[in-house]
Amino acid sequence: MECVMDHIVLNVTDEAKMVEFYAQVLELAPERLDAYRAGQVPFPSIRLNPNTVIDLFPQRLWAKSGPAGAGYANLNHFCIALDKNAWDALLQRLEAQGVAIEDGPVSRWGAHGTGTSIYFRDPEGNLIEARYYEGRDTAQPCLLGS
Repeated sequence: MECVMDHIVLNVTDEAKMVEFYAQVLELAPERLDAYRAGQVPFPSIRLNPNTVIDLFPQRLWAKSGPAGAGYANLNHFCIALDKNAWDALLQRLEAQGVAIEDGPVSRWGAHGTGTSIYFRDPEGNLIEARYYEGRDTAQPCLLGS
């Protein structure tokens, strides 16, 4: 079976800070932000690519879900693939914004074989892996830097 990632859900405590991070540092487009702020939809989203969004669930949507205390930390990490130029530009933005690289650059295996990855966290501690595959145009899977 083959499929595409539809969405990732991040439980968040500060939606505004998270939207700002994903929009400014990762240069991803917010979606439904005005409708969320107007109370018309329950959460905002960030567009990762034509097929995938990151939904930002505010605390009222996750605080009472699952076993006691299990609602918040529900994600180990997610990985975004970029072309080498976009990856380099992201590295520069992370440095300019004071975002620490926790690991990398390191060689890691993924959906398209072995690539070069860095790991960093968003403002609420979610671990993000950003990678490029040498010789592969991965600009289409993720619109970072486009």
